[in-house]
Parts: sequence; structure tokens; C-alpha cells
Amino acid sequence: MGSQRERYNGSLDVLHGRAVVTPLPDEDAEREFHRNMMRVADAQERKAAMLADPDVPLLEAYEREMEEIADTYRNRLRSVAGEDYESVAFAYARGERDDAVGAIAAYYLEGIWRMQQRITVLDMLFFPIILRYPDCFTVNLRFAAGHRTTRSVLYESPEHLTERLEAEHAATYAEESLYTQREAAKLVEETAEILREEFPHPDEAPFEERRYGGIVCAGGRKDTVFSSMLERVEPDPDRFAEAPTEPGLVESGPEAERTERELLPEGAFVL
Repeated sequence: MGSQRERYNGSLDVLHGRAVVTPLPDEDAEREFHRNMMRVADAQERKAAMLADPDVPLLEAYEREMEEIADTYRNRLRSVAGEDYESVAFAYARGERDDAVGAIAAYYLEGIWRMQQRITVLDMLFFPIILRYPDCFTVNLRFAAGHRTTRSVLYESPEHLTERLEAEHAATYAEESLYTQREAAKLVEETAEILREEFPHPDEAPFEERRYGGIVCAGGRKDTVFSSMLERVEPDPDRFAEAPTEPGLVESGPEAERTERELLPEGAFVL
């Protein structure tokens, strides 16, 4: 990962204002898309269980969720660029190739690297937007300065407290923190159901019920405070009137701009 970290640190132009569009030409492609989204739903359920468990450090739940989400993007990388996707991304970044496969590889690899950095970097909000259209889906990886949206649930991590407290105050703070984690766990668990409803299995739902769907999720950290959020997003029915035939990069759609206005605090800087 050393060369990847060196190359992609600070490459804001890789992600800014762009999304990956992937065609869904048949039900096999839909099934693969569904499997990836259900992995995200499963990750939300596991995170909720870990948040509710007083014996599991909050950071462990946070890291586990991020790694499982990153794995879904690695799956997409392999399906587009093959097992050697890192070399494809590096070649594109060096200007040695200029094609859609290279651009997608660089896009996803940048997103994965930034997700990994969130574990240690404070005040960086990760809020991807995933939208299903009749014949394709888009993945818009977005990052912003800050640690929360206007509708995030917040919870505390005693392990990250740097201030030394008296024993009585430390015990009270720890108990209050566990309470915030348990309350957050209830909401995080509900987000898994949103994912399952927005992206139903093609063998179990008629086309009219699955042709549109969308979510935005967000997570960040500032000092001892962690945040989570996941909500529905309505795709623009006029977008992709002409179905794409190949994966590629497209400009962020109106849904992304609308989501930014609704969820990001005033003055938030979008990366």
C-alpha cells in the first residue's frame, strides 16, 4: 500500500465533481449490484451490533465497517480492471493511458485510500451517493471537511478522550458514552433495512419496483465524537434517458448537488 498512499494522497481532481456509471444490461448484472449493496447492508447490521456491545471498542466497529465497504469497491475494481487494478490506476495517474477503465480504477482506488485515512484523520466526512436507474447505477464518492451532516447521529468514544478525568467523572463519562453508542446502534440498524428496500433482489421484485433507488450515507469523526447517517435519495428520472453501454466517469448529477445543500453544514468544503 506504500506506493498507493504516496501516489494518491491529495489527488482531489480524481473524485471532484465526478461519479462512476455502470450499465445494468441484464439480470446477472443486477444480481451482482444487489450482492454488493447487501454487503453494505450487512456491514451496517454488524456495526450496529458492535456499537451496542459494551465490550467492543468503538474504533473497532468503525474500522470494520470501513473495510467492508472498501471491499465492495475492490470488487467493482476487479470487475472493471481485473486483479491488477492498482497498476491500471497508477498507469492512468502517470498519464500512460487515457481510457475509461484506467479512469474508473483511479477513481475507486482514490476513494478506498481516502476511506482508510478516515480512521486517523479528523474532520473529514465521507458521504457516498449511490443511485439506481432503470439501466445503470452510479457511485459518487464524496468527501468534505467536517465530521457530521445536519442529520447525523452522534456517539462518543471514551477510548479517544485525551483529557485526564477524575475516577468518578471518568466512570460517568464512560457510561454516558456507552448510552450514545447504544442509541446510535438502533438507528444504524434501521439503515440496513433502507438499503434492502432501495435495492431489492431482481429475482424477488418486479422491474417497476427496482428500476429506481438511491441512498446517501455519511460518517466522520472529530476527537471523541463519531457520526453516522444514511438516508434515501430520489434519482432524477430524466437522467440517463439513453442507457450507457459501457462503464465510465460522468459528471455528478443534480441529486448530488441537492444532497449537498440539504445535508452539509453551511460553509462545508467539498473535496
